[in-house]
Amino acid sequence: MVPIGSFLALGAILFTIGLFGVLTKRNIIIVLASIELMLNAANINLVTFARMGLTPNINGQVFALFTMVIAACEIAVGLAILIAIYRNRNSSDVRDMDLNKW
Repeated sequence: MVPIGSFLALGAILFTIGLFGVLTKRNIIIVLASIELMLNAANINLVTFARMGLTPNINGQVFALFTMVIAACEIAVGLAILIAIYRNRNSSDVRDMDLNKW
């Protein structure tokens, strides 16, 4: 059986990689993918604690499923916004998405 620390370390590593991608990358598609990576890291932790916690139950898995639904909605809205902005500005760079700047 894999120890709980391995799953938590995996979640922490994935979350760190996602956070690095969100903070350093300029392409909005990579930023959205990095956010997905961070949400999946949270899902790993939720399922780990639900399965291997002090009182194993299904609550963590239900929250993980809820998080996946929210992530799917976030990607759909994010891609719709990206397509709309790309049509107007011909760029997917985050720096070009400052709409208040004239």
